[in-house]
Amino acid sequence: MEIKKEKKTHIDIGISEDHRQKISDGLSKTLADTYMLYLKTHNYHWNVTGPHFHSLHAMFEEQYTDLAAAVDDIAERIRALGFYAPGSFKKFSKLSQVKEEDEVPDAMTMVERLVHANEQVLQSAREVLPACEEGGDEATLDLLTQRLHVHSKVAWMLRSTIS
Repeated sequence: MEIKKEKKTHIDIGISEDHRQKISDGLSKTLADTYMLYLKTHNYHWNVTGPHFHSLHAMFEEQYTDLAAAVDDIAERIRALGFYAPGSFKKFSKLSQVKEEDEVPDAMTMVERLVHANEQVLQSAREVLPACEEGGDEATLDLLTQRLHVHSKVAWMLRSTIS
């Protein structure tokens, strides 16, 4: 999906327009996945029950707080590349591998689904790396490297909760 390019000013940041477009398109998918993961995690924070309530409630809060900041960072990077960031639930739903849920599963199913959703964000972030390398976009590579570290650690921590 191609996101509309901003046409107000010429952008000359040392990355070709074609590369900026590819990177922006990939970041838009990562943004959508991150936002949908944020929504799922926040939902689980509100609705978790059971013997592990307190620890999961606190863990989910830490995770959705990080995701809220990440959504902003990713969207701002898309803007810095000269494109508009997707910002509607309709666009996020279309772009995202992470799907919303209507049900409230039990606590361990929540954890399992969050493992899977974090892995989906890892996959979408990794898909952008080649375009960043080709275009010489170190700033986006740095942002994605940070997100890869966070999601890998969160997935590990969640998996450890169900072991």
